[in-house]
Amino acid sequence: MEKVQGIIEHLDELRNRVIITAVTFIIFMALGLNYVKDIYQFLMGNFHYKLLALGPSDIVRVYFNLAGIVALVGTIPVAAWQLWLFVKPALKISERKTTLAYIPALFILFISGLVFGYFFIFPNILRFLLNLSSGIMSTTFTAEKYFSFLLNITLPFGVAFELPLVMMFLTSLGIVNPLTIAKFRKYACFILVIIASMISPPEFVSHISVAIPLILLYEISIFVSTIVYKRKKKHLELSPVEKEKELLGA
Repeated sequence: MEKVQGIIEHLDELRNRVIITAVTFIIFMALGLNYVKDIYQFLMGNFHYKLLALGPSDIVRVYFNLAGIVALVGTIPVAAWQLWLFVKPALKISERKTTLAYIPALFILFISGLVFGYFFIFPNILRFLLNLSSGIMSTTFTAEKYFSFLLNITLPFGVAFELPLVMMFLTSLGIVNPLTIAKFRKYACFILVIIASMISPPEFVSHISVAIPLILLYEISIFVSTIVYKRKKKHLELSPVEKEKELLGA
């Protein structure tokens, strides 16, 4: 009976965490819709082409896509915090400190990935594609196609930049180690190349422009996993007194 009550309490807590996260998403979505024109102007940047809307539904779709990105970015730290609060009772003190440190890094890396994709990958690919049509054909863009292309390029980098952090976290929990990650390097590179070809325009230069940063992120993941693995191994070799001092920050 107590076990059943415990499960019900956990489900109630999980429901509350999900509700808080969902409400946060809705609030940021509303903020995004309120400032969607400013976001639109910012994302257009130095792009001098006039975007076309083929119908009212295109305008609505673009607005909600842009607001959705704002909502996603704003919800990530809240969702991570709610997840941490949910699993906190099951963690040891040292594990709590470790997992808590990952929350701000999770947000920062996601933003860094978006910035990298938007300011480096996206304009280079777009410039290359526009040069292909220069002097040959007249180029026009619909708002839906332009922003779909933009999001397909930038969002995967926001997620991909989390890879080193995820590997650090899994290594600290003992789920993976750098030897295992390095062992699957060639398979991972093959998969990343496929992913790059799926999210980038269908031509070789775009594939390479996206694949190389993804492969570099995987190599960085191996590097940071190695650091965490060595620190963890060193910690296990400490005496109980030294471990207690390290835990207290002495």
